[in-house]
Amino acid sequence: MSRTALLLTLPAALLAPLSAQARQEASGAITLEGLFHPQKRVQYVGNPTTRLEWAPDGSLVETRVEKGQATLWRVDPKTWEKKPFFEGDKLVAALIAVGAKGEGAAKAFGSQPKWSPDRKACVVSIDEDLYFVNLAKAEARRLTTAPGSEDEASFSPDGSRVAFLRGNDLFVVTVADAKETRLTTGGSETVFNGRLDWVYQEEVYGRGDFKAFWWSTDSSRLAYLSLDETQVPVFTLADDRSQPQKLLRARYPKAGDPNPITKLGVVDLQGHTTWMADPYVGKETLIVQVDWTPKGELIAAYQDRVQTWLDLRRFSGTESTTLIREESKAWQERLPLPMWLPDGGFVWESDRSGFHHLYRYGQDGQLRNAITSGDWDVKHVHGVSPDGKKVYFDATARSPIGLDTYVVPAEGMGKQGKALKQLTETRGTHRVRWNKDFSLFLDTHSSLEVPAKQALFDATGKQARLIDENPSPLLKDLKLGTAKFQQVRTRDGFPMETMLVLPPDFDAKKQYPVFQHIYGGPAAPQVRDAFGRDLMWFHFLAQQGYVVWVCDNRSASAKGNAAFGIYKRMGEQELQDQLDGLKWLERQGWADMSRVALEGWSYGGYMTAYGLTHSKAWKIGFVGAPVTSWRLYDSIYTERYMGLPAENKDGYESTNLSAHAKDLAGKILLMHGTLDDNVHPQNTIQFIDALQKGGQDYELRLFPGSDHGPRAPWQIWNRQRAMWEFLQKNL
Repeated sequence: MSRTALLLTLPAALLAPLSAQARQEASGAITLEGLFHPQKRVQYVGNPTTRLEWAPDGSLVETRVEKGQATLWRVDPKTWEKKPFFEGDKLVAALIAVGAKGEGAAKAFGSQPKWSPDRKACVVSIDEDLYFVNLAKAEARRLTTAPGSEDEASFSPDGSRVAFLRGNDLFVVTVADAKETRLTTGGSETVFNGRLDWVYQEEVYGRGDFKAFWWSTDSSRLAYLSLDETQVPVFTLADDRSQPQKLLRARYPKAGDPNPITKLGVVDLQGHTTWMADPYVGKETLIVQVDWTPKGELIAAYQDRVQTWLDLRRFSGTESTTLIREESKAWQERLPLPMWLPDGGFVWESDRSGFHHLYRYGQDGQLRNAITSGDWDVKHVHGVSPDGKKVYFDATARSPIGLDTYVVPAEGMGKQGKALKQLTETRGTHRVRWNKDFSLFLDTHSSLEVPAKQALFDATGKQARLIDENPSPLLKDLKLGTAKFQQVRTRDGFPMETMLVLPPDFDAKKQYPVFQHIYGGPAAPQVRDAFGRDLMWFHFLAQQGYVVWVCDNRSASAKGNAAFGIYKRMGEQELQDQLDGLKWLERQGWADMSRVALEGWSYGGYMTAYGLTHSKAWKIGFVGAPVTSWRLYDSIYTERYMGLPAENKDGYESTNLSAHAKDLAGKILLMHGTLDDNVHPQNTIQFIDALQKGGQDYELRLFPGSDHGPRAPWQIWNRQRAMWEFLQKNL
């Protein structure tokens, strides 16, 4: 249930090119088919189409993909003059000359090549082999020929070698002569050398990131994690779409199960590994960060199994000492790596004040000063100026539902925060990418009313060039509802962020049915001043006469440590906050509180099922891929918030939805992918079993072969059509 999956971005269904002439059933109307049908969808909203990234020399690289083939252009950010980054035909010919097949060579640059540090060369994967490409000379070299795919290719800092994974072992190959060396042995079905397992990539290092090795700054060694999953239970999913059925087995630790046994090693280029001493002998820990300092020292961050503390440790030889310890009265979040300063000190991120802020430490590991402070959160640090005097970051200082970019002196904000400078002016959400010397930044910006635009700005925040205006011509002709934000206070005064989308011809003297969307999970807000992925769906519902309501309970709000109230009792405080929100809605007079629908997926599915089994506030519920018992979800996520089952029996039992299925109030539509390897279908099956035993009715939609969310176009259409029909029939 990684947070990276919760960002409000436009889905492919809304961004796809026009598959047919856009036709609207009535003037200004949004149609369900136009939003979701694979063959009839309409591009109501555009999206920035220029794919840009900064090169080390300060130029921009633009990628254009047509029919699976990519072309790259070098762009001068001052003049916007564009030149081919390389001659594609020559590179394809060079790849074919060293053994690559024509089709694979033609498409090699369309799938994210791995760039050398100077960006003058790259490695591409073709038919499970790696090829080195010198762009300037239009030369190619085949690096690997052995059977099996090579994954997670990574250049050494000096560009002379490429490390990669084959199976569950770590290898390195020299660029000059393609000499391959096996660095680790013993990788197997249960031992991963340099590769993360499912739970570590999902809940620690980031969904889809399986890389567990890191080059030293001098290119002479690699640090890596070795994970032993021998004791981790195997979970089996059955793919019944074929005969015989296919069984998918994966090691998945549920709450209280054995975790992978993880150790940290350093391997030289001859394949000799030195294992780092375990600083916590006899205690179960997680290794949540690994890196090298500019001086070549190995550092790593450790947490206890239930994540109540975090230690940043620095190694000398095989032994280590603690640089910083962070502790919490509830759970301690994994923190980013230090941002190093030219004088040997570093910038450190911490939640110690109750909000996420920046602190400057000296090279001796002693705190020098707080860099930022206030009742707001730093969200992302872009970096430190070359002279070490300024820090650039994104934060919610202007608004808890927006995101802006700031610069501040490393010495701190000064009196009354006057040294803090906001560089993005327009209200909303800014996604910024700086060049190397922090003289220019790319900004993709959107707000509740305005789809995403992309522009180039200078270091003062002045716009230098509008790159993608993204006019979205169909949008201006649509009869949209009125979307607005408001803060709603809970019974004890906490200001919750909420959003309403009212029907286009809203009349406050009438009463309207309510469609409520929820996620509700820790620090995962849904109320954002951005043109989010669900907004056009909400406007469709508003056109049909529904009021759309989104309310972030305090634990979902991402406001500092406000989430701590759910510790070991997930669901209870969240529900009470949501009921407080509904009381505000009722006081407005135009909401028909006897006709309120609740919809959510994943944690939102849990909250929807929890709400309908613990209250009578909602008439119907859409329950997607829900956790129905926290004993059934993965260890690292669950234990962070619930502790160990053996130490919190009451908390696990009271939040088990199957025990409350008999109390279901309202009709529900359950939805789940049959191959969901994240929230297993087991959750829904056990809940259905309890519903049947409790004499409760339900409707069910399964998505064969789907994982944690329907992705196939026809499944997306099936889900949305089923929801719309269920809503019309039952609300």
